[in-house]
Amino acid sequence: MLATLATQHGIVIGHATLKRMLRASGLRRRNYDDLDLIIDFILDQLQGPGRFHGYHWMHMKCINNGLHVRKDVVRIILSELDPEGTQCLHRRLLQRRLYFSRGPNFIWHIDSYDKLSPYGIGINGCIDRFSRKLIWLRAARTNSDPHVIGGYYAEAIERVGGYPTLMRTDIGTENVVLRDMQVYLWQNDGDSRAGQSSFLTGRSSANQRIESWWGMMRREGIEHYIQMFGELKDEGMFAGDYLDKALIQLCFMGPVQEELNSIKGVWNAHRIRPSTNPGLPSGIPDLMYVASHLWGADDHLVPLNENDLAVCKENCTFLSFVPCDPDVFDFCTIVMYERGLQLSDGSHQAVDLYLTLRDIVHPLILE
Repeated sequence: MLATLATQHGIVIGHATLKRMLRASGLRRRNYDDLDLIIDFILDQLQGPGRFHGYHWMHMKCINNGLHVRKDVVRIILSELDPEGTQCLHRRLLQRRLYFSRGPNFIWHIDSYDKLSPYGIGINGCIDRFSRKLIWLRAARTNSDPHVIGGYYAEAIERVGGYPTLMRTDIGTENVVLRDMQVYLWQNDGDSRAGQSSFLTGRSSANQRIESWWGMMRREGIEHYIQMFGELKDEGMFAGDYLDKALIQLCFMGPVQEELNSIKGVWNAHRIRPSTNPGLPSGIPDLMYVASHLWGADDHLVPLNENDLAVCKENCTFLSFVPCDPDVFDFCTIVMYERGLQLSDGSHQAVDLYLTLRDIVHPLILE
């Protein structure tokens, strides 16, 4: 540093002076966390959905959990702790069509994910086309009830203070409330995209932005639950009946939603690499969403009228703290209280609770 200052800038100072100036400015080498802490954290992640993470995602997860570590260190740790998994994460080259968006909140893409639906858990998500920021990512007993999905939308537009210029969904009855809300909110606007023009539908393959994201979500966490539920089914511990689905919902809705929250947080904070597609900016989704002017784009959020929002909410269903059938929930709550059992956010503890409740509840209800 002293040599650079002298040769490049003509500034000649002593070593002690440099240290004093750096100390006065609060500049110092970054202090990284102890390697044992990093290894313990990654080991814990590898026991669950983290076994599907690449080192970029795992590095962001470390940072989000308050751990300071270099990305190359995470890569080396992963290659040592999980060499087979590292080999499986090979690159896939895919040529995509050009894609363009004017700015944040110009189009929101909304879709449902059905891989956990056979077990009673439906996932629904919404992503902003320009920034690729996830607006919501929710798990519930259903992803086909239009009133529940309408509730997600109502909560989102209330949170951000407006609604998107356009909305894109698949063709399906689960989106009729979304359509009615979007059209209603645009009813008094003279814009050419107002009314029915503000709601776009088409085949799943045409809803590219959210459809392509589901694969990432599965890879970075949900695959863990797909395999776990599949093993329960293969071992005869899940029959697919109403009671088993209710018990899955009771025991796993919390862990699945926690995993979705983690995926959403990491995704919105990670840096999207530059693309060969000139219509897609690169950067951090959270930042691109709130500071689109840095990318030369305008925010297309339409201001929300509180009275209109109140009208929309009347046709929505909002999730409660009860994750399954209320009668099953009440009965299991009593059983758990009597046996000293508790719900858990961990997937493996949730399996233990599910199996315990299944052994207790099935004979009592089916006798």
